[in-house]
Amino acid sequence: MAVPGSLWRQPANRGLVSRCTHHHIVVFLLTFFSYSLLHASRKTFSNVKVSISSQWTPSCLNSTAPELRPYELWNSSHLFTTAEEATLFLGTLDTIFLFSYAVGLFVSGIVGDRLNLRWVLSFGMCSSALVVFSFGTLTEWLHFYNKWFYCCLWVVNGLLQSTGWPCVVAVMGNWFGKAGRGFVFGLWSACASVGNILGAFLASCVLKYGYEYAFLVTASVQFAGGVIVFFGLLTSPKEVGLPELGADEDEVSVEEDANRPLMGSDDVEDDDRNYSIQATDHDNQPKAIGFFQACCLPGVVLYSLAYACLKLVNYSFFFWLPFYLSSNFGWKEAEADQLSIWYDVGGIIGGTIQGLISDVLQKRAPVLAVSLLFAVGSLFGYSRSPNSKPINAVIMAITGFFIGGPSNMISSAISADLGRQDLVKGSSEALATVTGIVDGTGSIGAAVGQYLVSLIQENLGWMWVFYFFILMVRNHLL
Repeated sequence: MAVPGSLWRQPANRGLVSRCTHHHIVVFLLTFFSYSLLHASRKTFSNVKVSISSQWTPSCLNSTAPELRPYELWNSSHLFTTAEEATLFLGTLDTIFLFSYAVGLFVSGIVGDRLNLRWVLSFGMCSSALVVFSFGTLTEWLHFYNKWFYCCLWVVNGLLQSTGWPCVVAVMGNWFGKAGRGFVFGLWSACASVGNILGAFLASCVLKYGYEYAFLVTASVQFAGGVIVFFGLLTSPKEVGLPELGADEDEVSVEEDANRPLMGSDDVEDDDRNYSIQATDHDNQPKAIGFFQACCLPGVVLYSLAYACLKLVNYSFFFWLPFYLSSNFGWKEAEADQLSIWYDVGGIIGGTIQGLISDVLQKRAPVLAVSLLFAVGSLFGYSRSPNSKPINAVIMAITGFFIGGPSNMISSAISADLGRQDLVKGSSEALATVTGIVDGTGSIGAAVGQYLVSLIQENLGWMWVFYFFILMVRNHLL
């Protein structure tokens, strides 16, 4: 019989502390900052859109152009006749990136389970840094402006950046078991929000010298991070002679339960654990799970579809919140950028606290349901926020708490739970594939959402955009 939750819960939590070594801390920090740097480069592009739009439009529409550069050089960079066309193209690049990123996630998860995760992650970071450098810095230095070239670069960038999330979640899943996973992954999943803040900071520091230097700085830091990951990241405990998760089940039954996902029942019989999609011999390199096998794992498809709705809302805040604050309240762009950080702050706190609560309850789903129920109310309240920056910031942080928190939990802790459930016990080679499926499906929803948000806002107004967000969150609850 399985050990009841009341008997193994406390020892499992004590085991989290006893098994933690300096290798765990290094893995936590390296994976945290590697994905933060990937997100920083995305945020940089969002923060310099105004400068790029000004560069791509005629000088007659920009009164500062004659003061900044010669007339002939300025007009040689024309791509669009109006600033609106340039802004529309920048939005198109966002959609292109998200769709290629989504497609790449499905592939990167499979590749990550079959190749060394450290190699895949390092290659993605360094290659993406080179593409970002070429897109924003090299083209400006060479005065080469071409829409199709930009589109191709951003497709490649989306594919390369997709190597990040499946790999870092798989590495974390190799090192941290279910004991305390909600708290650890909740704290760790703040990497995306920290990357947003870091990207905004790096871009603001050098933007006065030209938007090309913002791309140069973030690309250089990301490339350096990829080199550090290649030489410093340990993808699993066995690389340093530590036992893998679940390797000591016969010795301590608590450890076996610590690797069982939180979505399952506590009353599963021992015989049920013997069923496995993969061979359960003691080979050190188990065969990686297939894509369709991963889709057939319990909960993968349902959580993937639910995450598509939730990531649509989360990424809409990521792309549109500064613009909404500027257009709806008339606040300056710099002030709107600074204020939008509070949404990320709320998401960081929400993911950590809700992950900790899910550890205490030994269940993830009830925590998600309650949080998203409050998210509906916070979205309704934020849509009616007055023209007051302090009040807006508070409600924004609350909204981030109830939306960003569940989003972080699904994309990290729950993905790790799904990739290490009983059907694939004895193998970590399902982690990256399952994570890629969940996040890839979510990214497709986010990509479609960016077009829908612009369409709804243009025809019906911002209030209906928030109604649309409420509908998506409600679909997640159903």
